[in-house]
Amino acid sequence: MDEILRVEGLSKQFVKKNVFGSTKSLVKAVEDVSFSLYNDEVLVIAGESGSGKTTIAKLILRAITPDSGKVIFQGEEIKDDSKSLMKIRMHCQMVHQDPYDSINPRMKVKDIVSEPLEIHNIGHGLEREKIVLDSLREVKLEPSEEIANKYPHMLSGGQRQRVVLARALVLRPKIIIADEPVSMLDVSIRGEILELMKNIQKKNNVSFIYITHDLATARYFGQRIIILYLGKIMESGPIDRVLLEPRHPYTQALIDAISEPDPDNLYKEKIIRINDPLDIDFYSGCRFRARCPYAIKKCKDVPMLETRDGRNVACFVDIS
Repeated sequence: MDEILRVEGLSKQFVKKNVFGSTKSLVKAVEDVSFSLYNDEVLVIAGESGSGKTTIAKLILRAITPDSGKVIFQGEEIKDDSKSLMKIRMHCQMVHQDPYDSINPRMKVKDIVSEPLEIHNIGHGLEREKIVLDSLREVKLEPSEEIANKYPHMLSGGQRQRVVLARALVLRPKIIIADEPVSMLDVSIRGEILELMKNIQKKNNVSFIYITHDLATARYFGQRIIILYLGKIMESGPIDRVLLEPRHPYTQALIDAISEPDPDNLYKEKIIRINDPLDIDFYSGCRFRARCPYAIKKCKDVPMLETRDGRNVACFVDIS
């Protein structure tokens, strides 16, 4: 497969202040993250809240400027000049977590979906209207003419997320970044949206970066996975290999935490292989050592990602 996007050594820090603004602390949201995305691929970035997943998405789209590192799209480094920004923002679209906040409640659906066409000066009049209606049909919003004239408050949560998908599709992008796209939807319609995204991905040959903390949907939708913890990559590789045979203790703990809807588990003790955090500087050495049940003295050093059993693992201990 051909590479469409490459991230090299991406890092971003924030200064966090307390309520009164007197005490400051440094948050290393993303540190030295590197990965590639290939044509027609679904790459999952998974980890708990605060691990830096959404920050990576914002850095790719240049919504925030990285402290260091590169984002290379189709062989060209994305910089802060208008030409680079226009290219990445046209060919790489975002689907946000909240379908209620990510669209303007005062705009009709047809205006929401056509907005990217106006920004990038694509089509006009009846041509633009046809593109919008085709996008609505593609995300199964029928009758499209009727839906196009509605306001967001007249739609369900699932329909609003379909509108967001239609807006992302209208430019025929090469990459879609989906940031927790089903987490705020009813369980009954999550499967429908995931199946829709799967069909969109195959039909349009579009690459996806799927950001989630839900490993069940990650395995259903993804092909490769990156496990992120406190801004660092812990493990990456083919999704079945990583999730069925984890080699990093943090990946193992995430899998332990998945609930199984089995009545026999009602009185069964659930063991998650993770410790209460120690009061140490987790930015020194391995990020996970403060909570890792396998931590050894060597973990005070920073482990490098190394290939192990067909995937990359940042750990000194082999838990296989």
